[in-house]
Amino acid sequence: MTADEWIRKSDRYIMKTYGRYPLVPVRGEGCRLWDSDGKEYLDFLGGVAVNALGHCHPKVVQALQEQSARLIHCSNYYQIPQQIELAELLCSHSFADKAFFCNSGAEANEAAIKLARKHSRDRFGEQRYEIITAADSFHGRTMATVSATGQEKVQRFFDPLLHGFKHVPFNDADALASAITPATCAVMLEPIQGEGGINIPSSEYLQEVRRICDRERLILILDEVQVGMGRTGRLFAYEHFGIEPDIMTLAKALAGGAPIGAMLARDEFADAFTPGTHGSTFGGNPLVCAAAIATVRTILEDGLLNRCEEIGEYLLRELEAVGGKYFFVQGVRGIGLMIGMGLSIPGADIVKKGHELGLLLNVTHDTVLRFVPPLTVSKLEIDSMIRILDKIFAGIQEEER
Repeated sequence: MTADEWIRKSDRYIMKTYGRYPLVPVRGEGCRLWDSDGKEYLDFLGGVAVNALGHCHPKVVQALQEQSARLIHCSNYYQIPQQIELAELLCSHSFADKAFFCNSGAEANEAAIKLARKHSRDRFGEQRYEIITAADSFHGRTMATVSATGQEKVQRFFDPLLHGFKHVPFNDADALASAITPATCAVMLEPIQGEGGINIPSSEYLQEVRRICDRERLILILDEVQVGMGRTGRLFAYEHFGIEPDIMTLAKALAGGAPIGAMLARDEFADAFTPGTHGSTFGGNPLVCAAAIATVRTILEDGLLNRCEEIGEYLLRELEAVGGKYFFVQGVRGIGLMIGMGLSIPGADIVKKGHELGLLLNVTHDTVLRFVPPLTVSKLEIDSMIRILDKIFAGIQEEER
C-alpha cells in the first residue's frame, strides 16, 4: 500500500489522539528509517528516546526471536526467570533493592505514586498523601500522572483532576521547601525535564532537594522515563548530580523498543507493596524482559555510556556551530545525547521541512528542537543531519529578510 492509502485507512479507523504526520515508517536499521514509499530518513527522534540502540539492534532482535519461540507470556502469579534476571541487573547497577514491572512510563509513575502514598500511610497515617512536582514537568497521560504533570496543556479538558498534587517552579529549592505541609509525603521530579524543553537543573538544586526530603522525612521519586538507560552518558541521570532517590521510574529505552516500564525502590519503601496492593497483567512478561535484558547488557558491555558522552559532546558542538549562524537560534543545551535547541520562533515548520529533506526530529514546548538519536549514532550521521538542518535554517533566514 502507498502512504496515501495507509493514511486514508488510518483516518477511518484510528482515534485522533496524535497530530500525525503523513509519514508511514515500515523498516528501520540503526539511525535510519524507511517509509512505505521507500524514502530514507535520518532518525534523530528515536521513537522519542525509545530506540537507544537504534532500530532493530541485532541483539534485541535475537532476544525477541528466541524468547518468542519459547514463552511469550505467563501470569505474574508465577515466578518469571527473565523478570527476575532483569530486576537483578537493574538493582545491582543502581541504588535500588527491588523492582516492579509494568508496560509504560505512565504506569511506572502511577506505581510510584501509589507506593509513596502507601508507605506514608503505613508509617505516618492517612493524613500524609500530597506529592510535590515541578512546573513544566511531564509524568504521563493517566489521570494520576496528568494531575502530577505541571503543564496546563496536558491537563485541560480533564477536570476535575485528582487532588493531592502541588506544582512548584523547577530548579527552585526554596519554592519547594515553602510548599511542604503536614500533608506532604513525597517529591517527584525529572532529573532533566524532557517534554518541558530539555531543562537541566543545577547539581546544587537536586542535592538540596535530597537534603530537604531527608530533613522532612519525604520520599524522593525521580522520573527517569526519558533520561534513563544511558541517554545522558550515565546509566541513570541521577548519577550526574551526586544524589540517590528513594524511588525511580524507567520505561522508554529500557527494552530497545519493546513496551515495558519499571519502578525501582529501596527495601524500606518497596516493602509497602504487599500482595493485592498493586499489579499488572502484562508487566514484566518473558518477551519484553528478554528484550530489556539484551538492551541493558548491550548498554553496559559495549561501551555505549562512554561513547554517548563523547558523541554527545560532538553533537552539542556541531549544533552550537550551526545555530550560531542564525538569529532565531537562542542556544543549545543538553547532556549526552539528550539535547535541546532553543528557538525564538515556533519549531513545527522546521520539523516538517526536515521530513521533506529526510530528517526526523521534533519540537517540544513549541520552541525547543529535541535531538535524541540512538546511542549508536555515528559522527557521519551527525554531519549529515547538520547539513540538512543548516539548509533548513538558511531558508528560514532568507525568508525573514
